[in-house]
Amino acid sequence: MPMLMTPLAVAAYTATSALGHGLAAQLDALQGGRCGLRPNDFSTAPLPCWIGRVDDVEHVVLPAALAAWDCRNNQLAWLGLNQDGFLDHVRAARTRYGSTRIALLLGTSTASIGATEEAYRRLDADGGFADDMLRPAIHTPHSLVAFVAAALKLDGPCLTVSTACSSSAKVFANAERMIRLGLVDAAVVGGVDTLCDSVLFGFNALELVSSDRCRPFDSRRDGISIGEAAGFALLERADLAPNAPRLLGYGEASDAHHMSTPHPQGLGAELALSDALARAGLEATQVDYINLHGTASQKNDEVEAALVNRRFPSSTRASSTKGHTGHTLGAAGIVEAAVALLAIEHDLIPGNLGGESPDPACGASFAWRNEQQRVDVALSNSFGFGGNNACLAFARAGFAA
Repeated sequence: MPMLMTPLAVAAYTATSALGHGLAAQLDALQGGRCGLRPNDFSTAPLPCWIGRVDDVEHVVLPAALAAWDCRNNQLAWLGLNQDGFLDHVRAARTRYGSTRIALLLGTSTASIGATEEAYRRLDADGGFADDMLRPAIHTPHSLVAFVAAALKLDGPCLTVSTACSSSAKVFANAERMIRLGLVDAAVVGGVDTLCDSVLFGFNALELVSSDRCRPFDSRRDGISIGEAAGFALLERADLAPNAPRLLGYGEASDAHHMSTPHPQGLGAELALSDALARAGLEATQVDYINLHGTASQKNDEVEAALVNRRFPSSTRASSTKGHTGHTLGAAGIVEAAVALLAIEHDLIPGNLGGESPDPACGASFAWRNEQQRVDVALSNSFGFGGNNACLAFARAGFAA
């Protein structure tokens, strides 16, 4: 069993998704039960599906000093960084610790591959990239983290995590280890993924994309809706931010059952959950809310519902919020961590949007409509392709396990 973790403060956080820019927009949409999905108006060829597209990304202009990094993924990253005073929080941390003592740990599944797709669509007569696409820095999986490091003027450890849907959840675990070992004093964590043909047509080829709005845990669910998002958080030692919510624990597991199908008994998911609870010093009965991975695919929802039923009492409320945002892939972990933190801050149990005909496999824990109750402890599940799973445990400041 893992050792009990010393909690970290989530000193600042932000999220931008199809629900809008910043935390206020996310909260307003969750409280109002509003769906951010729209008919696909993005792909370069017709694909009948719904997407979670962030408004105005293509109108973002990067500062002149960062222009070499220009692409949709980095535009969304810049848009996200400029919400909720996050840049000011990082500047203050940089002044407090120094630029080399803050780690930058970001998750993404495709980084700026959309720019590389564009470059290949616009090959010149000699078969090479057009002059304006001859920017090697954007044609690399590390593009996102390198761009954000430059934007935030950070010179500490810098890491890209790409483990599919668990990417921007696992960065919290990396941050805790680096801070605990004394390698850094703080960490900026998060993730960004943007819509592109590779993910839209790739997931469609796997027969995982619904032609309608996704319906997590609905008996008639028939696939996911792909979205895009950006989110970031600043983690520090708890004594430096006594009123901030806490990261109490995390769990990670890789069961490697199948490239795209979860383990039928949820082996890796349950291992990640058990480790998160153990690190946090929590019993299942102490968990008030779980933000489920809940993609609206047949197998994922079936396995996760069974996991909730066997591990938690009915007093623990559970829901998926992908009916609001779509599945934001490598950014799902940070966006749904932000939802868990909003649940704690506002005592909100978000309803499971899209679950109009609940799957009978779902037990009494499932919240189909919004509920208002005190939330001291919230979990966030992120279960990725290849059996790569993560679970995060958050609590309000002052909570004692």
